[in-house]
Amino acid sequence: MNTPQLATPPNRPRSITHGTSSATLADVLERILDKGLVIAGDIKVKIVDIELLTIQIRLLICSVDKAREMGIDWWSSSPYLNPKLAAENPQAQALSARIERLEALQQTQPVLQPSAAPVQRDQLLS
Repeated sequence: MNTPQLATPPNRPRSITHGTSSATLADVLERILDKGLVIAGDIKVKIVDIELLTIQIRLLICSVDKAREMGIDWWSSSPYLNPKLAAENPQAQALSARIERLEALQQTQPVLQPSAAPVQRDQLLS
């Protein structure tokens, strides 16, 4: 009973098969930013069937161009992210004016030096 043996030549290296469709991290990131990725989830905290807390998480990952294409551009109208709109914000103007008044008041008041002798409790009450 002779079984044929498959012989490989000793000086021939074994070949390694590679996949033809490999994706690098840059390719995956480009596809996600181009198409978009939505992650949605709800977190609920309950004790004895009484809901104490509900957190709804909605996350959209995409490029700025894709977001504008979908009609999302809240960052262009936000005074916190757009410096041009921040200057026009009445709350920011009021806050700036208040800071200026407080700084001016602080400069006009003399700096109080701590006294050498400690203040007694009786002196504070009288």
